[in-house]
Parts: sequence; structure tokens; C-alpha cells
Amino acid sequence: MALSRRLFVLSATALAATGAATTPALATPQPPSDSRYRIPVGPDDTEADLVRKASQVRPTARQVAWQQLERTAFLHFGVNTFTGLEWGTGDEDPNVFQPTGLDTDQWARVLRDGGFKLAILTVKHHDGFVLYPSRYTNHTVAYSSWRAGEGDVLRSFADSMRRYGLKAGVYLSPADENQYLHGVYANGSARATRTIPALVDGDDRTPDAFYTLDATDYGAHMLNTLYEVLTEYGPIDEVWFDGAQGRIPPGQVEDYDWDSWYTLVRSLAPDAAIAVTGPDVRWVGNEGGTAREDEWSVLPVKEEQYGRTDWALSYDTPDEGSRGALVAAQPNTDYLQWWPAECDVSIHDGWFYHPGQLPKSVDELIDIYFGSVGRNAVLLLNVPPDTDGLLADPDVARLREFRERVDRELPEDLAREARTATSPGRVTVDLGAEHEVDRVRLAEDVRRYGQQVEAFVVESYVDGTWTEATRAGTIGASRILLLPVPVRARRWRVRVTAARDTVRIAEFGLYRSRA
Repeated sequence: MALSRRLFVLSATALAATGAATTPALATPQPPSDSRYRIPVGPDDTEADLVRKASQVRPTARQVAWQQLERTAFLHFGVNTFTGLEWGTGDEDPNVFQPTGLDTDQWARVLRDGGFKLAILTVKHHDGFVLYPSRYTNHTVAYSSWRAGEGDVLRSFADSMRRYGLKAGVYLSPADENQYLHGVYANGSARATRTIPALVDGDDRTPDAFYTLDATDYGAHMLNTLYEVLTEYGPIDEVWFDGAQGRIPPGQVEDYDWDSWYTLVRSLAPDAAIAVTGPDVRWVGNEGGTAREDEWSVLPVKEEQYGRTDWALSYDTPDEGSRGALVAAQPNTDYLQWWPAECDVSIHDGWFYHPGQLPKSVDELIDIYFGSVGRNAVLLLNVPPDTDGLLADPDVARLREFRERVDRELPEDLAREARTATSPGRVTVDLGAEHEVDRVRLAEDVRRYGQQVEAFVVESYVDGTWTEATRAGTIGASRILLLPVPVRARRWRVRVTAARDTVRIAEFGLYRSRA
């Protein structure tokens, strides 16, 4: 579905409320194209100061590109696919991994045809089993008899995604039960300067650069793993870290080397969004695939544990970014930051494939779509490959039905060629003739002007009177509203009733669903 992008400027003043010898210098994270993606907060900031600062926060180029994806896919695949577990133990026999019919081209075709633009593969889940032949662990496909130890799922995945026009992302769990078995994970080691990559016996690599970074023993293991993934498999567009710790005794919890991990990602994959324990993208706070009714991209955050970006309020707080939330979080806030939400959910009850589990219904998936993409977030839908290494037929059929349903819900934009007019706090469109409308899609120009709208009303001109069709709070990069009944009118307008600063509306789309 093509989207119209038209810019309407609404004045806020008119609103009702407003290592080695050859090692080069240490690589540092690339600064965002607009350094205003985070603004410091001080203890003396008033509510007016906080609102003003929030209005000045802008996304980086990589965050804008990520938010425009809208629909992304998760592929949970590994030893758990064959053991039936959701969380592996780390001592699995690599031979259990036997996807004899692996066809990543099938994955890519299905996802492309389903309307997805990026897919993330679980290259290493909490069990530590790695889906490529790593130099730094024996818990890997190279130690399976599958394809005589020559298999490389990550290579196949990355090549297939790009072949079919999708972006490729990698999930690397910070937890690693296999390394714990070998005394590396959470072994209590101190941070020390490490040289990355650490060359091993028989290593044929001649790196263009080495990186000197502070890390624990396990942190260095992760850095070497990241280096392999980010230098040997082509462009990576999203690096996904979760916050899992594994079955580690409370007194031995690993403090992850986030600053060094982020530095290496920024240096080797500067365009990649770092999620979900990362500075670019945050977890929405649930695994149901839905965002808050009013989801802000500008949040109060604090910095913890070697540079980790964390919530100033709890991750599951119902209100993360309103004026009241900014004030409530101030004592715990270091920055106001552009930190948009990703909504992860599985098409099944589990994250890994389990025989007999059926996909969610189309009605459930469309509700998830409107609750994520329609609420200023990006949908991350998990579709797990089966033991043959294929996306299962029921899932393939459901993804096709889901794509068709989205297309019927939001067909041709009736306002694409409409005459438009702007006045303080309003955008009016004239469709040229009366049309029934039951879906409204809005977007702010967040790239240049940030997220400003706090409340708005959509109205139609019926029988000589402007009549409210619907109202809501935030807009952000994407807001889709479903009217309770279709409304027939020629003229429509959006009227902003509260904002933090001057509002720029980039999209005002009107649709009549065919569902």
C-alpha cells in the first residue's frame, strides 16, 4: 500500500494548549545525524522546561528509517525447534539440529509477499547455540552432522533476505547458558581492555582494523561474536539484544558491557538500529503486539550499567511520555530521548515452532496491526520455521490472508489527490465529491519536526455543520483510527487541540475499508 506524504504546518500559538601495535584509534559510536535525539534533563527543570525540551528532540536518520518499516518479522529458530523447549539449557547435542529441508528463499518469499520489510533471525538464543560456524564456541552448526558440519543458516538467511528485497536483522541473546557451562558467562571477571577480533589458531582473517574495548571475559566473547556477524554476512539493519540473564544465581549476575557492544555495532554497522536493549529502539513492554493508546517516541530515560539506555519509569508504565509522565520521571531522568516502540508478538502461542500450534486468526492479527502500526509503533511478528527448516503451511496461508486483510482495510487513499487547506491548528481536505470514510491515517513529520501533537479531533462537514468523527491523543510517525460507522462527506479536517510546539502533519489519509 503506497502512502501519501504531504506536509501541513499548524502553528502551536493558535492551539488551545500548547590493542595491538597495528590497532588504529579506538572506534567510537557514530553521532546521530541530528544530535538532538537526546537532550539532558536537570534537577531544576520545570514542567515547562521539560515540555520545551521534549518538543526539541528529533530522531536520528537510522530511527526514521526503522520507523518507516512498519511491519517486521521475527524468526525464532535453533536447537529449541528440535527439543520442544522455549528456553534451552546450553548442553544440547548439536546433532539435534537437523533442518534437512532448510529453504530460506521460502522464508523470504513468504515474508515479502506478506508485506514485511525486514526479518530478524535468532542467531544466538539463550542456550548459546549459534546458527553459523563461529570460531569462538563449539555450540554451533559446525558441530552438527547437518550438512556434514558445513551448514550456515545465517549465510543462507542473509543472502535470501537481500535476494528478495528484505532487510536482514540479527538477534543475539546477551544470555548464554552454554558459556556458563564453560565458566565464561557470569564468571565474575573484571573488565579489562580487549582487542577485537581475537585471532585464533589457523585464523585466516586479516582485519582492516582492530578495536580496543573494555569488557569482561564474557563481554569479550560477545564482542568477538558480534564482529563475526557484522563483518562476514553483509549489511545488517537491526541488532536485537534482549535483557535476559538466564539461570544465573542472584550473586553472579553478569553486568553486560553495553558501551563496548554499542561501540562495535556503531563502528561496523552504522546504519543498524540497536534494539531492544539499545539506544535506538525500545521494547513496548509486553509480548502481545500492542502499543499504548497514546504512544510517545520521546521518553524520559536514564543510563545504567555501562551505558545501557533504560526507562526512567517502569517498562510497563501505562503512560511513558505525557507531560505528567515527564514530571513524574524527572528525579530519575538523565535525558529526554527519541526511543520509539517495537511491538513483538508470535503468530503462535510459543516463540519456537511446536507441532500442533495453530496461527492466530486474521481478526487477531489485524487487531494487532492496528494496535501497533496504528499507534506509533513498529510490529515485530514472529513466524517460527519448523523442524524441516520451512515456514509451515498454515502460517504461510495466514500471512497471505493477513496481507490481503490489511490491503482491504486500507485500500486507495481517497484524499491522495484532494485539495487541501491549512489554517492555524487545522488541515482541511476537499475530496471533490462525497465519499464514505471509516479509516483515518495520520502522521507527523517527525524527521524534521519531532512529535508534538497531544490531542486532536477529526471532523467531517455534514449537513452544513462540522461534526466530530473521532478524536485521540498522540499521532507521531503513524496513527490509524477506525470510525465506529462509516461517515459520508466531501470535506474533512483534522483539528489539533493540544500540542507541545508547532505541528507539521505529513499525512492525512482517508479510506473506506473493503473488509
